[in-house]
Amino acid sequence: MPENKIQTVMESLNQALHAMMETDRRVVVIGEDILDPYGGAFKISRGLSARFPERVLSTPISEAAIVGLATGMAMRGFRPIVEIMFGDFLALAADQIINHATKFEWMYNHQVQVPLVVRTPMGGRRGYGPTHSQSLEKHFLGVPGLWVVAPSFLGSPGALLQKATLGLDAPVLFVENKSCYSQSLVDSAPGLVANVYDDDGVQFPTHYLHHENVTASDGLIFCHGGMVQFCLDSMIKLRECEGLFMDIIVFSQLSPVPVRTLRRILEEWQ
Repeated sequence: MPENKIQTVMESLNQALHAMMETDRRVVVIGEDILDPYGGAFKISRGLSARFPERVLSTPISEAAIVGLATGMAMRGFRPIVEIMFGDFLALAADQIINHATKFEWMYNHQVQVPLVVRTPMGGRRGYGPTHSQSLEKHFLGVPGLWVVAPSFLGSPGALLQKATLGLDAPVLFVENKSCYSQSLVDSAPGLVANVYDDDGVQFPTHYLHHENVTASDGLIFCHGGMVQFCLDSMIKLRECEGLFMDIIVFSQLSPVPVRTLRRILEEWQ
């Protein structure tokens, strides 16, 4: 796939999938309706089956079976990426994620690893109705052995997906809010300064946005994924209408909670 300037979250994720499948034959993509020309409900998998037909597997409608199959492949040395068409359907694969994929390494005394990524569109505001518009990631936070990652339009969502797929030997739930797909990628916003914290052993970065030339803010807003734009809009409105200067902390790693990074930001904020 030719290298193009990445403009949106969707393009970043799609190009990351192409790059990984081109460079690492262990990467396979599994899910419903992901074959071209359809390329998945939100087109994140577009073009993959045309280029890598033997490593893009279209499945029956059974989220539990999809995640179970991918878990077995991960244990045998593959790097599977599962696409769950809508995040609401994670409930159908909850047992495979919570009680199997995340537990096998311990159950088999660290003789196996499960480098599995389950990526899924999440959230509402797209008109898909009550069973296709929820945000269920909170039900998976704190599950032992499971990483939960939520990209936004800050930084590079594709880089997060590559780190989740190739940089970890553990299951990752990769939550993509639908409202982010068409958003343009930025590092910050006008009038704001962005600090990125990705050290101290943290796998996925935290963004800290604050006003330029303001030494003391009035408060902090914590958010992730699809809420980032709403929080930025609120941040600007509070400044313009109320004279309040709020800072924003944007998490991409929701679980395990990046406690050391959070403490570091709070110490600097105080």
